[in-house]
Amino acid sequence: MQNPSIYNATIRWKRGAQKFTDNKYSRAHQWLFSSGTAISASSSPHIVPLPYSVDENIDPEEAFVASLSSCHMLFYLSIAAKKKWVIDSYEDKASGTLEKNEDGKLAMTKVVLEPDIKYSGDAPSKEQEAEIHHLAHEACFIANSVKTIVEIK
Repeated sequence: MQNPSIYNATIRWKRGAQKFTDNKYSRAHQWLFSSGTAISASSSPHIVPLPYSVDENIDPEEAFVASLSSCHMLFYLSIAAKKKWVIDSYEDKASGTLEKNEDGKLAMTKVVLEPDIKYSGDAPSKEQEAEIHHLAHEACFIANSVKTIVEIK
């Protein structure tokens, strides 16, 4: 068995001068990664209203959708390269649905990936492209880690 890989993130929030117990505090915080990258994050304004959320910051739900999309794309590119298909660009306008699941709990129940892929030279047929998407989905670590339905259009 292969040794496990460990990934780390530090999530940092500070109260500052806010009262806190009145529930009127900023949800703005930082995601810090071992690469040195820092991302400004917040709760979604769909969940916690402004001004307690920060609309410009990434929220966990957006990050979840981006994570699934990114993982799928990276495997798609790898598989296509092995099959000798040359990809010039890959753009995915992914979306996620937050709603109550069958247990009545709010969950990201569905993520729809809508990749637009441009090839150089010969392009795979629609059937070949669908097969690459299937293989990418099966290989994606993130998709293998969640119960969310991941649909590829």
